[in-house]
Order: sequence, then C-alpha cells, then structure tokens
Amino acid sequence: MKTRTSLLTAAVLVAGLAVGPSVLPAAASAPAAPTAAPTAAPSPGPALEAAIAGLPRADATAALVRLGGKEGVWRGSSGVHDLETGRPADPAARFRAGSVTKVFTAAVALQLAREGRLDLDRSARSYLPELIPASYGRVTVRQLLNHTHGIPAPDFPGTTVEEAYANRFQVHAPEDMVRSATSKKPEFAPGERQHYLNIGYTVTGLLIERVTHDSYERQVARRVLGPLGLRDTYFPGTNPRITGPHNHGYQTMRLDDGTTGLRDVSVWGSTDGWAAGDVISTTADLERFTGALFKGRVVRGPLLEEMFTLPEVTDFGTGEPAAYSVGLSMKVLGGREVWGKTGGRWGYNAAIASTRDGSRTLVYGVTSTDAKGQGMNRTAESIMVAAYGRP
Repeated sequence: MKTRTSLLTAAVLVAGLAVGPSVLPAAASAPAAPTAAPTAAPSPGPALEAAIAGLPRADATAALVRLGGKEGVWRGSSGVHDLETGRPADPAARFRAGSVTKVFTAAVALQLAREGRLDLDRSARSYLPELIPASYGRVTVRQLLNHTHGIPAPDFPGTTVEEAYANRFQVHAPEDMVRSATSKKPEFAPGERQHYLNIGYTVTGLLIERVTHDSYERQVARRVLGPLGLRDTYFPGTNPRITGPHNHGYQTMRLDDGTTGLRDVSVWGSTDGWAAGDVISTTADLERFTGALFKGRVVRGPLLEEMFTLPEVTDFGTGEPAAYSVGLSMKVLGGREVWGKTGGRWGYNAAIASTRDGSRTLVYGVTSTDAKGQGMNRTAESIMVAAYGRP
C-alpha cells in the first residue's frame, strides 16, 4: 500500500501562508459565508479569533473551533484544506481525534457497569484470564480507566516520527499489544500511582467485547453514536484513510533528501490506538457529545461521578497530584475547573472541554505539524487559553 508523500518547499509554504483565516459567525443555524466576521460573539470570541488567525503557520495548517454552553456560542475556522491548493479549510471536516476516544470508551464501560455487566472493582484478569497474567491479577477495571493500573506501554517498532511513518500501515492487534505490555514488570503496584498510557483503554476495549459478546466499535455505535445522532463519527479499523471531507494533516520530520520539512500524513493507520485513540469525528459531533455527556445523557446516574473524581495518588513521572479521572482530565483554567480530554494523532490534535456545569464548552480540531510532541501545540494551547483563561 502506498500513500501520497508531499515534500513541501519553502515556496509552497509561503504560498499557503498567503491564505487568510475563514471565520464563521456565532449562530445556531446554518453557517454564513466563511469571509464574514463573527456576530454576537461571547467575550472569548475576539480572543479565539486571534488564536486561530494567520494560519497556516509553522505549528499548524488549519483550526476548527466551537465554543458553546449557556454563556454563548462562537464558531470559527482558519487555515487551509491543503497546502498544495491553499483553498480554505473545511469547517465541517472530519479529523483524527486521538485520545478523545477514551471518553467514548469510558462512557460505554460505565454504562455496562450500571447494567451490572461490568464490575469496576473486579479484576481485569477475572474477565480475561487467558490474556492478563497473574502478575497483573490485582488490577481492577476502575484502575484501567483512571490510569492507576501500573501496566507499562507495549513495544512498537521504532522510536522516532520517521520510524513511525515507515511503519504507518502496520496493523496492531489489541491482544498482541496487551501481551507485549504485560510481559514486562509492573511500573508500580495497582492503585498506588497514576501514569497516563493507552494500554488501560486497550484492555478496557477487550473487556467490553468479552462481556457484550460484540465488537467494541458496534457497542460504541449502538450506545453512543446512534442515540446522539453522531453521523460523522466513526472508527476506521484497519483503513488508514479518513473517509469523507477532511483537511490534510502535516507533520514535521526528516524528509527523503535529508532536510527537515512537512510531510502529508493524512493517510496513516491507527490500529495502535484502537479503543484508546482511533476515533474520527467532527467538531459538530464532538460538541453534541460533550453537551450530552456533561448533562448526564450518556452516562446516567451516580456512575457519572466516576468521570469527575480524581484518584488520590500522585503522577508516576512528576509527583504532582493525579489529573486524570475515568475518561477525562481536569485542569484549573481562569480560576475554575475545566474537565475534558485532548487527543493527538500524527498531523492532528483535538480536544473536548467543559466546565462542570456545562456553562462553557469547547471543541477544537487542529491540523498540527508537531502532534504527539513533548509539549502542547501552540495553536491548540492558544485556543484553550482564549476559551477559559490561563492556568
């Protein structure tokens, strides 16, 4: 299988930069022409417009943003669909949402817990005895979901973005990833620390399949996507392409001629993420999902509080207090708690966020050139700060 490789010269990038932002007005009805300025925007509107102005630039080629909630509505898009043509970014485009997938996975697991089909305090090994070894026999379902399980990450070929690109079409079976991870020693005793990794959600996806006798993807579709009408959200499986309208993603890496530049990475397999990171969606769908989740329409009853409860442990790497709950994470921005989830796949960053009362929600999709980097993408960070304020 081959994918189109784009070796971008400085001249092409400069041509892309000449395309200005396309900002949509704040409106609950159909969007107006992309050249119009936002009207009746809430107070973060000007800051959000500034945050996404001037795309494409070094760190991102496009940004799609939706602000909602009781405090007002703002919608905007900026940048280009692709650097070759320079045409404006499609505000309704699909994109890889990465670890936002974990919120869908957690929601289904909590639904199953409410139905009595999955016990959060029961060991994962009791459900998957042939896969989870005795050395991880004490890990509970809840610990998988809040990243306090102590299972290390599985091994993948290569350690650099260039090596990952060379292996972008490799198919990873979830069972093999679990075997790779659990063949190693635990990082810590279950429940003692927190380490944010994908592997807990890979195991959770397999638990969902075991107790429902159905595929993970069908269960999410039946329980979440269908009831909420999320028609542009789907799981790609082994297909490395984004089906339907989408803006191209680019990643900074070493090119074939030895120079460093941008490569089109829109076509890239995501089986390594699976139930932890392979969902493809739109800002409209993710906004609807976020609103329904925080209103208790996805996870009903007391179990919703699992998503807003941080374990009383410290982070494995930093020693700071735990920041991840079941499915979500929490950060204090602008003096108030903001709950949500970010995600990153090569060429794409995404996030959903909301205050606990749903008064201000945020969804963005950014085609970032440094996705999966050490720090937060600059455009994505600017959007978050514009919406909620600084930490």
